[in-house]
Amino acid sequence: MQTYEQGLLNAKAFIEEHDDFLVVSHVQPDGDAVSSTVAVGWLLSCLGKKFTLVNEGPIPKRMHYLTLSDEIIDQQAEGSKRQYQHIICVDCADFKRVGLVSDWMSDTASILNIDHHPTNDNYGEVNLIKADAAATAEILYDWIECFDVKWTTEVAEAIYTGLLTDTGGFRYSSTSPKVMEIASRLLDLGVNGPDLAETLLEEVTLPQVKVLGMALSTLQVSEDGKIAHVHVTPEHMMIAGADNEDLEGIVNYPRNIQGVEVGIFFKVIDDTAVKASLRSAGKVNVAAVAQHFGGGGHIKAAGCRLEGTLAEVTAQVIQQVKESL
Repeated sequence: MQTYEQGLLNAKAFIEEHDDFLVVSHVQPDGDAVSSTVAVGWLLSCLGKKFTLVNEGPIPKRMHYLTLSDEIIDQQAEGSKRQYQHIICVDCADFKRVGLVSDWMSDTASILNIDHHPTNDNYGEVNLIKADAAATAEILYDWIECFDVKWTTEVAEAIYTGLLTDTGGFRYSSTSPKVMEIASRLLDLGVNGPDLAETLLEEVTLPQVKVLGMALSTLQVSEDGKIAHVHVTPEHMMIAGADNEDLEGIVNYPRNIQGVEVGIFFKVIDDTAVKASLRSAGKVNVAAVAQHFGGGGHIKAAGCRLEGTLAEVTAQVIQQVKESL
């Protein structure tokens, strides 16, 4: 098994030996995914490499301040233009998480897989995985340090964004001394921490408030008080005028109820499919629950997509959580 240090060097060699990269993160990208995408783009630019940044859909509006964010192509809007041979996947626990962007990849493509999810299955030709990293952005900090490049405020802001969002504002158990040391250096480089915290963690849109209210109206708690769940339907989304980024954080509400061990947020996609987001207080490994249904994630935060009606999916997921409890 390779060491983390060897993984850093192998990943460094991958981009030194190749050119013309496709950089992609997971569908419905969060702060860590977007910041990791642009951080890699920044590094490739410093090295004089050609690259294309892409995601299956649009990035969240609140991430538009990030350097190179306006260069991330919305695959749904532009479709597949060509196929790439050298791919860099960031923050993708498994290959299917790149979604329709896989159409942009050659059948013989070489993949550099950079990620921090413990459920990552090492799908790359080169894998740079650190399961105890707080965010993929933490790994990218170490990786950038391997190169002879000068840090700028713009890339420091990107790495800080990934750390801030994936640690819940430096509140989660993944907030290690190393994370705080990195954050301190990034602040020294000119990052405005309070402004980013306000933008990313505090500000909400009106549609976000409306759809949250609808979700909370569906709250159900198990008889023993250990499982709580809410859901949102396409009708809720339409009435609230909400989009996917307005759903961020809803799962924390059922999870934060006193005595609850697992909070679940079900998003109804249509009559035949539902996405489940799970959060654990610590006693249940929700990554294992999600993996049971073909998903993945972290011990305390994971997700999966299931085929079936809301009632069917809810029953299946809750049963699996009960068995884990």
